[in-house]
Amino acid sequence: MAVTTNKVVRLTFTTAGGKTFSITIPDPREDLDKAGAEAVMDTIIQKNIFLTSSGALIGKQDIKVVGTTTNDLYDPPQV
Repeated sequence: MAVTTNKVVRLTFTTAGGKTFSITIPDPREDLDKAGAEAVMDTIIQKNIFLTSSGALIGKQDIKVVGTTTNDLYDPPQV
């Protein structure tokens, strides 16, 4: 039994086909700020790194840092 905490940054883009596409990156730097995250998104868009089923990434929609805490209440016995 253990408590674990995880943090990810989720970058959400708009696509040429009018849909959204998200990239989730684990363990973001503690000093990550809006400007840094937007710069990364701009680079991804400019370099056309990802091609999705609904087309190329063309715009920034959202940036979120998401933290989760998991409390594992039961571990099965080791056999």
